[in-house]
Amino acid sequence: MNMLSPSHDCIEQAKRLNIDCQCVSLDHERLRLELENISPGFYAEVIESRPHLFAASLVYVSAAHVRTMAVTIAAIERVVAMPAYQAQVQAYAPEIARRENATPGVFLGYDFHLGESGPQLIEINSNAGGGMLNAVLERAQQYCCVDSGLHLPGLLGDPNHIEPEQLFLDMFRAEWRAARGSGGQVPPLRSVAIVDDQPAAQYLHPEFVLFQRLFTHHCIRAVICDPSELELRHGELWHGETRIDLVYNRLTDFSLEESGHETLRLAYLADAAVVTPHPRTHALYADKRNLAILCDDGLLAGWGVDEQTRRILAAGIPRTERVDAARAEDYWLRRKQLFFKPAAGYGSKAAYRGDKLTRRVFEEIMAGANLSEYVAQALVPPSSRHLEVAGKAVQLKLDLRNYVYDGHVQLIAARLYQGQTTNFRTPGGGFAPVLEVLCKDGA
Repeated sequence: MNMLSPSHDCIEQAKRLNIDCQCVSLDHERLRLELENISPGFYAEVIESRPHLFAASLVYVSAAHVRTMAVTIAAIERVVAMPAYQAQVQAYAPEIARRENATPGVFLGYDFHLGESGPQLIEINSNAGGGMLNAVLERAQQYCCVDSGLHLPGLLGDPNHIEPEQLFLDMFRAEWRAARGSGGQVPPLRSVAIVDDQPAAQYLHPEFVLFQRLFTHHCIRAVICDPSELELRHGELWHGETRIDLVYNRLTDFSLEESGHETLRLAYLADAAVVTPHPRTHALYADKRNLAILCDDGLLAGWGVDEQTRRILAAGIPRTERVDAARAEDYWLRRKQLFFKPAAGYGSKAAYRGDKLTRRVFEEIMAGANLSEYVAQALVPPSSRHLEVAGKAVQLKLDLRNYVYDGHVQLIAARLYQGQTTNFRTPGGGFAPVLEVLCKDGA
């Protein structure tokens, strides 16, 4: 007799599949056809120059954990909507991020580790990459090991079978309507600039091409460009002879302060084009100091956050604190249980596991804490996927990225890797589709 609860049963089944299922699910020929359909030679550009972008296998996650992540995300969204929270964040946000904005911002990324007590939110990213790449990757799978009781999590698992490209297109159009919908009829979205520094040199440049193809296919002019190629003319943003309605902002200069980004900054402040995601999105969600606020039960209670929401946040976010250099010795003694991250960091830059720190690097972090904020987060080791790669058994770490728009989880993808952080340099690693293992209660 099975004495496990339905939820525990599906959690254990997902664990077993991640250990025992060794089959290669990626259909390389289907992937080649998908990418070559974009343009001849595109497959080679993506795969030959980025051999570890896509993993060859699936990742399995229980419906119970998928549900827990969604509940945690919903709890955060409730707090972020509160004026008290926004006022607290604005106290340390750059001035440009205090500008009111009607749009939520595309592609929030809520990144989780599966800890012993369930999913733990490691960080939130305001311009999470990989959504379109994972949509293509999902279509190039041949499901194996289990042929029932599984489905894609998020809106892409909807029984109406909405195509991911349509879901993402609708999201950009929703941003456009939210920004331009006050009074009168909203004109159609006619042009988009996909903007990053030296975009052709970016690791995820293939995704820019996929988005350009999506927009163009739906009669929306789309360019991929460096921000230095943009011009502000008579209150409108231009790329050459194309007036830009909307900027899909892939920059990691979240406050648009760096040299070369002046035109985009001025265009944003003048509302010459809709910019998404925008500085306010990053300030409200992705600044790592926000996690310390969300972990402060007393502060949240003082704002009137209900007890259930506070319990969800306490259970779903590892304890996070702003680093105070005056407490350096305390952090050093506790370092093996901590992960140090810069407040405005991204892509794991200048982030360190405490148990891997040398005294020299630790002192550099403490010195840097006086200049640019750091946070110390309780260390939550990632779960793992066991695979055979090149005839050798390997154990890859995994994290789960929830792509979220306006509070709704669109897609969940995994990233497989070895080392301290996700890196897309691990044989057998990279983005991997997630299949949800259903619980016996049907959840």
